[in-house]
Amino acid sequence: MSSKQQLIEKLNNRQAIVGIIGLGYVGLPLAVEFAEAGFEVVGLDVSQEKVDQLNGGGSYIPDIPTERLRPLVDAGRLWATTSYDDLRQVDTVSICVPTPLRKTKDPDMSYIIQATDSLATICHEGMLVVLESTTYPGTTEEIVLPRLINNGFTVGEDIFVAFSPERIDPGNKKFGVRNTPKIIGGMTADCTEVVTALYHTAVDTLVPVSSPTAAEMVKLLENTFRAVNIALVNELVLMCDRLDVDAWEVINAAATKPFGFMPFYPGPGLGGHCIPVDPHYLSWKLKTLNYTARFIELASEINTSMPYYVVDKISEGLNDRCKSVRGSKIVILGVAYKPDVNDTRESPALDVITLLLERGAQVAYHDPHVPTLHLSDAQTFACETYNDDLLESADCVVIVTNHSDYDWQHVVDHSQLVVDTRHATTTVTGKARVITL
Repeated sequence: MSSKQQLIEKLNNRQAIVGIIGLGYVGLPLAVEFAEAGFEVVGLDVSQEKVDQLNGGGSYIPDIPTERLRPLVDAGRLWATTSYDDLRQVDTVSICVPTPLRKTKDPDMSYIIQATDSLATICHEGMLVVLESTTYPGTTEEIVLPRLINNGFTVGEDIFVAFSPERIDPGNKKFGVRNTPKIIGGMTADCTEVVTALYHTAVDTLVPVSSPTAAEMVKLLENTFRAVNIALVNELVLMCDRLDVDAWEVINAAATKPFGFMPFYPGPGLGGHCIPVDPHYLSWKLKTLNYTARFIELASEINTSMPYYVVDKISEGLNDRCKSVRGSKIVILGVAYKPDVNDTRESPALDVITLLLERGAQVAYHDPHVPTLHLSDAQTFACETYNDDLLESADCVVIVTNHSDYDWQHVVDHSQLVVDTRHATTTVTGKARVITL
């Protein structure tokens, strides 16, 4: 029996051991789904704190309740480690490590390279390796594959390699790993067959494409589509401001068209681990081919300018009250990048706070999901207690993240000036003057 047939049979019988590298917002939900499908799952993470918490049955990801995780740990279906030696026994490995941008906006491949180099030392015949981390087109073929076949393995015969982009949307109550269609692209037809056998156990709908590069491009198209359209409505805000037109009224009216229009909504900037970052992977790759991705560059320019626009609105509101930004107490409500999550990666709140501090403001924040905010290595803020005094003592309250925990009527009733970047207060009135984007 060939290596392919043996592995597929083990997957079908739930006798295979599944490995996950990276136990964050992507890796942990995937590990839980595989464990619930009947596999023994070994998770690896460089954070000893995460490993210890997981092995104790506790979850650190809001989308995975401890009540869901603990039975899997107690049953021995899911456990974690910091050592690659513990992955020697696994049959499949899904790589779910971070892929950030450097300050120069070129891809930081160090996490993928480190994971693949370590994996190469324990890779064995019959192993499936799947890269899930979002990256530039060609990464699986150019970085992952050469490191694994250095051991003399033949891809598609001895080992199997594929790319299957994560589609995790933190905080989404409707769509998770199981019911979100999954893109899969193997290095060979046999690789696609094997990776299909793996993910078919944990995902309802699989969408095979012709190659890992095509699968990598699919993920970048999805997030570039969102980044470009968000930039369009953000620029609409700037244009409507000049025309003295309510941008939100325009968008909501346009959204009544039952065909040919999909509403996107403006905000203080982009945040999270995907939308602000992923399009730059594509832009960087195209630059190496002497091509400029003009839509991506322009969208980035508009979206990254929005925190400056927010601060200008704060300044205008304070000026109308005969106050300056310098010396004013400004309270930020919500610092996570989206509602009802605790993730602050690339959050526009970070830029808004930095710009306000540079202008001499006294800045405080409240976020029910973020107890501590690390603005930089030298600056850490603690979440303030939310109460009437916090709002009433502020010269300006800025709504950056519209968490469902907030009572917007209470905010407007107890504030002097509110800058609402999320259109959260549109249905309430109170004593505060409210400025919306």
